[in-house]
Amino acid sequence: MTTRTLSRGDLLKQLRAQHSEQVKRAQELLKEQKKMQQELCAFFRERPRTVPEAAQATGIPADKVLWFVAAMKKYSIVVEAGMCGDYPLYAKAEEVKA
Repeated sequence: MTTRTLSRGDLLKQLRAQHSEQVKRAQELLKEQKKMQQELCAFFRERPRTVPEAAQATGIPADKVLWFVAAMKKYSIVVEAGMCGDYPLYAKAEEVKA
């Protein structure tokens, strides 16, 4: 009796087939997140804005906007560009002029 060792590609195909629903849901979530990030980037490109302004304009809940802004700030996609009352203003990183 011989046993065949599966290649990495074959193992991945098997796993994808076994977990097709989870893979599909993960792909949908990534697509949704990318769309939200693109909307927010376009919004912050116009001029510096606050998280509540972004939430109101895009229809994305404020907690999700804050989460995305924190991640985009971490990776230097957006930067703080001043204050508006108690809220920091955020702008697209390459749009800020020193």
